[in-house]
Amino acid sequence: MHFPLNIEYCALNIEYFITYLCAYLLVMSNKIKDIIQASIDTKQKVLESEALIQTVKDCVHVIVTAFKNGNKVLFCGNGGSASDAQHLAAEFSGRFYKDRNALPAEALHCNTSYLTAVANDYSFDVIYSRLVQGIGIKGDVLVGLSTSGNSKNIVAAFEVAREKGITTIGFTGESGGVLKSLSDWLINIPSFDTPRIQESHIMLGHIICEMVEEEYFAPSAP
Repeated sequence: MHFPLNIEYCALNIEYFITYLCAYLLVMSNKIKDIIQASIDTKQKVLESEALIQTVKDCVHVIVTAFKNGNKVLFCGNGGSASDAQHLAAEFSGRFYKDRNALPAEALHCNTSYLTAVANDYSFDVIYSRLVQGIGIKGDVLVGLSTSGNSKNIVAAFEVAREKGITTIGFTGESGGVLKSLSDWLINIPSFDTPRIQESHIMLGHIICEMVEEEYFAPSAP
C-alpha cells in the first residue's frame, strides 16, 4: 500500500503528519509480519515432510561416511547461495558447537583468480565443473545450492561429479529443476519463492552440520 505524502501540507498540519506516519508504520509492521509468517509457513511444510526429514538424515550419514573414509565435501552456489555454500563449508572446516579438529570442506567459488580466469577464458558455466574435475575424487561429496535447480554451472559440476563417482546433494526449490535427475540426494524446499527457499536451505544446512559434527566426533564406545 502506498500513501502519498504532501510535504507542504504536513508542515502546516501536524495532525495530518501524525496520522500519515502511524498508517505508514502500521503497513510496514504488517508487511514484516507477513514475510516472517511466509518463512514460518515454508519451514512448517519442511517440518511436516517425512521424505525431506529422511533425506536430511541420509545426507548426514553420507557426509559422515565420506569424512571417515578420508574424503572431502565441496560446496557450490551462485549469489546468495554462494554465500550459503561458503557459510556451510566454514561450519565443517572451522567448528559448529564442538572444539575439534577441522573437517575437509571447501566452497568452490572462493579463489577469485581462478573464478575470473575460467569465466573469462572459457565460460562462467564451467567454473565449478573444471574445479570438480581437477580436485574432486571418487568418494567425495558435492553439495550444490540452486533455488531453481537449473543453474548451468552447478548442473555441469554435477554431471562431472557423476562421471567421477562423487556423491551429489542438491539443495533446490520445490521442482528440483534439472538437478533433480542429477542429485543422489535432493533437498527440495516446498516453495518457489527464492528468499524463503534460501532461508530453509541454511536451516537444514545447519542441521546437517550439527548432526555430522555430533556423529563424527562422538566418543568411541569403551
